[in-house]
Formats: sequence, C-alpha cells, structure tokens
Amino acid sequence: MGNWFAIFDWDGVIVDSSRPHEEAWNRLAREEGRPVPAGFFPRSFGMKNDKVIVELLTWTTEPQEIERLSARKEQFFREIVTSGKKLAPLPGVTNFLDWLAAAQIPCALASSTPRENILCIIETLGVDKFFQTMVCAEDVRHGKPDPEVFLLAAAKLHAPPSRCLVFEDAHVGIEAARKAGMKVIGLATTHPAKTLVGADRVVNQLDELSVAELSSWFA
Repeated sequence: MGNWFAIFDWDGVIVDSSRPHEEAWNRLAREEGRPVPAGFFPRSFGMKNDKVIVELLTWTTEPQEIERLSARKEQFFREIVTSGKKLAPLPGVTNFLDWLAAAQIPCALASSTPRENILCIIETLGVDKFFQTMVCAEDVRHGKPDPEVFLLAAAKLHAPPSRCLVFEDAHVGIEAARKAGMKVIGLATTHPAKTLVGADRVVNQLDELSVAELSSWFA
C-alpha cells in the first residue's frame, strides 16, 4: 500500500491549540503594554513568531527584541497548556494515524511551532509514536510560505518531494507545500473550506480520507 510519505502540520491539523496561542499573545500584549490589531490572530496561523511580531503586530524590527518577545510568548503558551484544560487530538486524527501506521506510511511533523511546545503536549495526546521525525521552528531559517520546512521533513524521511502528501490548515502552509512540489490536503479546521485554494482536496477531519484513495494518487 505504501510508497508515499505523509507530512503533517501541527497546530490546526493534529491539535487545536488556537485558544492557548491567542491567550498567550494577549498576555504578552498586556505585559508589554502594546496594542493587538483587530483580527490579527487568524492571519497569524502557520507563521513563525518573528514574522508575526514584525509584519502583523508591527511591534519591533530589532532582532534581540523579537527574540525576547517570541520566547516570552511561548513561555506563556506552555504555562497555559500545562496548567489548564488538557488538549486533545482533533477529531479523526488518531483513527487516521492508526490507518497510516497499519499501511506502513512514514510520517513526519513539519511545523512553525517551537519544538519545546510540541514536546510539552505530544505525549499527553498519545500521538508521538506515529511520527518518525519532526521539523520545528528552530530547524528552519525561513517560515511558511517558504517551502523549507516541508523540504527538510522530506529529506529527513529520505523521500522525494513528489511522493510527499502534506496535511495543512493554514493558507501559508498550503502555499509552502505547493512550492515544495508536494500534494496537499487542506483541513477546514481554522479557515472556511472555500478559502483553502491550492489544496488537492479539502476535508473537515482527517478520517474522511481513506489510505487506499491517497495511495492511488501515487500509483
């Protein structure tokens, strides 16, 4: 059945951590006494923090200050997810990962999220065993829509990009997958299905897909 490779974004694909992320940005803004533009948060999905701070929040362009603000925001995020309500995998995720494992499809995570954030929740979600490798924010120089994160994940899987299928919820992620020369499934978990242009197929949850159908794309 195999002969292709699955590459998953993290936030909005495996787990819905949007509320803790939004709260972390809001706490940071309060602590810093800085404004948060209306509607900024949905636009930030899939972006690395440095891009969010410079381009969306327009707080600073000073590298050390960007690094400090980014680190503090992620500290708030980890405090929120480890102290409050436990996060769970999105509906359909565990089923679908089980099917891929049974079909021996190698899987990687490729995310704009810092590694420490993923590690602090991946075991409690019970999905760590499904992923052979992981590429995180600190492994790449260029965030999505640059394809670097997906190309690096493919390299770690020893997979040609043309045999990789990316699972993404963010517009910048779908664009990055396309630029990497990969097929892409859009998940309508974060944005409306009709806005996920560029995806080969759009679903509401992963277990709407069948491994047999996806494998036929690479036959």
